[in-house]
Amino acid sequence: MTPSIIVGMGEALWDVLPEGKKLGGAPANFAYHASQFGHKSYAVSAIGDDILGREIIENLENKNLLYEIQTVDYPTGTVQVEVDDKGIPEYEIKENVAWDNICFTPQLEELAKNCRAVCFGSLAQRNNVSQNTIYSFLDAMPENEDTYKIFDINLRQNFYNEKTLIQSLEKCNVLKINDEELVIISKMFSFSEADFPSYCKSLLSGYNLKMVILTCGTNGSYVFTADEMSFVDTPKVEVADTVGAGDSFTATFVSSILNGKSVKEAHNMAVEVSAFVCTQKGAMPGLPQRFKDQIK
Repeated sequence: MTPSIIVGMGEALWDVLPEGKKLGGAPANFAYHASQFGHKSYAVSAIGDDILGREIIENLENKNLLYEIQTVDYPTGTVQVEVDDKGIPEYEIKENVAWDNICFTPQLEELAKNCRAVCFGSLAQRNNVSQNTIYSFLDAMPENEDTYKIFDINLRQNFYNEKTLIQSLEKCNVLKINDEELVIISKMFSFSEADFPSYCKSLLSGYNLKMVILTCGTNGSYVFTADEMSFVDTPKVEVADTVGAGDSFTATFVSSILNGKSVKEAHNMAVEVSAFVCTQKGAMPGLPQRFKDQIK
């Protein structure tokens, strides 16, 4: 099977955890996990001309992850992460940093033309420069049934607004959202429906999406399409931290779909992998071979 080109686009940064800094940013996490399943996976972002930026490149190369990362006149991004006693992270995200200033280049346009799946979020759209680049990339991608434009909504602090969310929903064809984010969206959009599945079905039809993926922490997860609903319980595991677990879920699900798995098969795999990531420290642990073998 020819490897698909998959892109994680947006923030690449350092998560500064209590035990030290770890490479992070949802798009980079997504790209790394997709690469573990044999896809030609790229992290697209920007770094500063500084030590932290050079260390990001060094880490990506050590992980054998492809990248299109620009060096710009802003500092490399960092996030202060505090993890509570249940392993749930809280973030303090620095502003006016390199990944706010990703430019749309001929190299990115060429990558977009050959891309089968891209994952982007709301956070990297807090600045017009990166937002315009994300939209240009999405517009340059092939328009066919086998192309996936995944909006992993990733609401962080106050770095989102209704206009950005609507524009992103109009440009994506797959929405990934968690239960806390869905509550925020339901209030913002004044949904009249009474429950989470109804909210998701409303988004699915209202924005002509292929799928809506809803994760509810320990209460399981759902995948909605026009024809089916898949629900899978969350395995009980000893949690080290949950940083990057959602990104590994999305990457595993999309990798499975691109490799010809059914929605239910892809969903089951995504749940297994994200549960494993919760047992590891940091967002980018290596995955056991058994997971990789199941997706082939």
